[in-house]
Amino acid sequence: MDLSFLHIIEVLGTFSFAVSGASFAMEKKLDPFGVLILSFVTAIGGGTLRDVMIGNLPVGWLRDETATTIIFTGALGTLLFDKYLKKLTTTLFLFDALGLGLFTLVGIEKAIQLNFSIGVCIALGTITASFGGVIRDVLLNNVPLVFRKEIYALASIIGGLVYFILKETNLDSDLSTIICILLIFIIRIVAVKFKISLPLFYTKLNK
Repeated sequence: MDLSFLHIIEVLGTFSFAVSGASFAMEKKLDPFGVLILSFVTAIGGGTLRDVMIGNLPVGWLRDETATTIIFTGALGTLLFDKYLKKLTTTLFLFDALGLGLFTLVGIEKAIQLNFSIGVCIALGTITASFGGVIRDVLLNNVPLVFRKEIYALASIIGGLVYFILKETNLDSDLSTIICILLIFIIRIVAVKFKISLPLFYTKLNK
C-alpha cells in the first residue's frame, strides 16, 4: 500500500475514534479535561500497545504531532457541537464503526511492513482497532465492548482475513484496503442493527 494512502487512513481513523471517545465521555458527563483524556486514549490506545509490542519506539504519536492535533480538534469539535451530536446517536456509532475498520487496516499494514505472519498481522490489526476502546470503557467503568457478546473484534478479524485473500488476487492494493474497511464497517452495523452476537456458552445464574 502507498504510504501516503496509509497515512490518510490513519488520520481518518484517529479522528473517528477521537470523536467516539469524546462522545462516550460526554454521555458520562465528564468535565472538558475528562473528555479530552477519553478522546486521546480511545484514538491512540490501540496503536500505542501495538507499537510497544513490535518495538516501534518511541510510539508513533510521540514522533508525530499530527495525531495530537487531530485528537484535540475532534474532542473540541465534539464539545462545541454537543447539542447537535446528542441528536445524532447513530452518527456517533458510525464514527466508532468506521474507526474500527480504518485502524484494523492500519495495524495490518504496519505488521506487513515488518514481515510478520498472516495470523500475527491480523492480531495486531485487531489490537490496533480494539484496545483504545477497551481502555476507554475501563476508565468509564463499563465492560469493554470487545469482551461482550457483540460482534466487534470479530469484525476486524474477518476483515483482516478477507484482506489477505484479496492480496492473492490482481486487485489493486488500495482498492483491497477500501473494500476491507467497508466490510468491517458494514459487519459492525449489520450486527448491531439485527442484534447478531456470539453465542453464550454458560447459563445465567438465578438471582
